[in-house]
Amino acid sequence: MTALAVFNASVFYPLPGKKTPVHALKNINLEINDGDFVVALGASGCGKSTLLNLIAGFMAPSQGEIRLGGKVVTGPGADRSVVFQKHALLPWLNVLDNVAFGLDIQGHNKKKREDIARGFIRLLGLEQFEQSATYELSGGMQQRVGIARALTSDPDILLMDEPLGALDALTRERAQELILKIWRDTGKMVFFITHSVEEALFMGTKLIVMSPRPGRISHTFDLPFSRRYFETGNARAIKASAEFIALREKILEIIFNDEEGPQHA
Repeated sequence: MTALAVFNASVFYPLPGKKTPVHALKNINLEINDGDFVVALGASGCGKSTLLNLIAGFMAPSQGEIRLGGKVVTGPGADRSVVFQKHALLPWLNVLDNVAFGLDIQGHNKKKREDIARGFIRLLGLEQFEQSATYELSGGMQQRVGIARALTSDPDILLMDEPLGALDALTRERAQELILKIWRDTGKMVFFITHSVEEALFMGTKLIVMSPRPGRISHTFDLPFSRRYFETGNARAIKASAEFIALREKILEIIFNDEEGPQHA
């Protein structure tokens, strides 16, 4: 059974003073099932973040619909959590209270929300910092706090909009492996946006490549590398393999040259 489905979704943005709206997304169809890690890749302006905003319920499609668990998405909900590129933490709260914030809004008592929050703090390796102010943490640790906060509401799907884009190369690689382990351990569906082809190939079970405006899914690839990582534990060997490099070059060529209609690989 499909857990999340996007049906023929299109988005038009009106422009002040202009009669013709911007056609941001065109006829997007996408299925994400339990255990899928779907990565969206494409040049800036192809509509990746717009698609994420539709799934999150932050905006409604101009045409088509999004369903989660068979129900039409009409707005934000606890069944979807978002991790942004900028962590959006609350600087006046410590790590524990940031992670528990969503549960506080939902009305859970202090003991319950702190017990749940501490479980995810341990999962993200932040036990020693739960009383720390978030501004005292490194960028990578702040992003881990944001991920922990997103997980506390036990969402059906985790939406991640370039969550690693601001990290240095070494921290980014470690964060990739951490997110994959969280995905494996929690069994969550993940929809992940990135500009890095290597990151997309390494992390996803499915890759969608989106073409420039109007944004559309031009190519879809099933990927073996994240599961292969769990078998070998050697991320660098996977990224250096001939199969990985060949697919990376193929996708780079697609991004640079993709002006054709939808295809599937």
